[in-house]
Amino acid sequence: MSPRGWRRPLAALACVLPTLAAAQDWRPERTVEYVVPAGPGAALDTAARQLKELVDRQQLLPTTLIVTNKPGGAGMVAMGGLQGRPGDAHMLVTLTHSSINNKLVGEVALGYEDFTPLAVLFDEFITVVVRADSPIKGGRDLVEALKKNPSALSIGVATSIGNHIHAAIAKPLKVAGVDIGKLTVVPFKSSAESMNNLLGGHLDVVSASAVNVVSLMKAGKIRVIAVAAAERLGGDLSGVPTWREQGVDAVYASSQGLLGAKGLSAAQIAYWESLLKRVTDTPEWSAFLAKNHWKPRFMGHAEALRYLDAESAAAKTLLGDLGLLKKK
Repeated sequence: MSPRGWRRPLAALACVLPTLAAAQDWRPERTVEYVVPAGPGAALDTAARQLKELVDRQQLLPTTLIVTNKPGGAGMVAMGGLQGRPGDAHMLVTLTHSSINNKLVGEVALGYEDFTPLAVLFDEFITVVVRADSPIKGGRDLVEALKKNPSALSIGVATSIGNHIHAAIAKPLKVAGVDIGKLTVVPFKSSAESMNNLLGGHLDVVSASAVNVVSLMKAGKIRVIAVAAAERLGGDLSGVPTWREQGVDAVYASSQGLLGAKGLSAAQIAYWESLLKRVTDTPEWSAFLAKNHWKPRFMGHAEALRYLDAESAAAKTLLGDLGLLKKK
């Protein structure tokens, strides 16, 4: 090969080496705490513990990784602890879309901007369900009913007004021409509670994450009429049409990832990016996501930050239409 022919591979290697070197410049020196802003057994907790299991199995950390549960305050209990450790890369907190919406509606004082997003790991999709005996057979039926009278049907969400589960049904309804500022939306402490109220006849519609609807759908108690994904989900939910399939050009994904403290160094960020990429590239992680009807979507720090900024701008518009933006 001519000297000129060597230049391209050498140039590519030169781009990679700084990142690898940066990742090797720092490593944890003591126990790493992975804080989940939800209780044991919740979806956020399940994802954190699966990630820990794979880290431990592959012996990726030189120290111990522990998962702790700190629910409460719409994520503020968990984020408050991280806020008090600037520059310390030994504490991680689950990153969710709630860190965007909750701050915009004024429910919390902290958001992703107050920390260091390390990576986005996967997307969760939200479904719309009705009782099996409901006259609403599909997404178009729901749209037409709410176009006539936006407040006519009660819609259950968990766990707060304006969060990602609320946004995931509001966005397609808005795209379809419904006046979403007049919707009757009822918050519940959990999706299990909203589902129970749906089955009891106290709600007409529920917006809930995909993992929470499968058992009741298989039991024939509910009908899943739409999912806010770009394409159909697999497995038990493969028969559920997307909003796009029903003539509503709307997609909404709620992403999960990891936050680090404010003021982390490039080496600290590179270390966690590299470790998380290795974990999420495994067949075990892919199988875990598929089981929970989640879709892999890895983004490192820089890409994750751009993504979160774009999602924040979109959420601001949607929450404004809902009349939920915090007044300055």
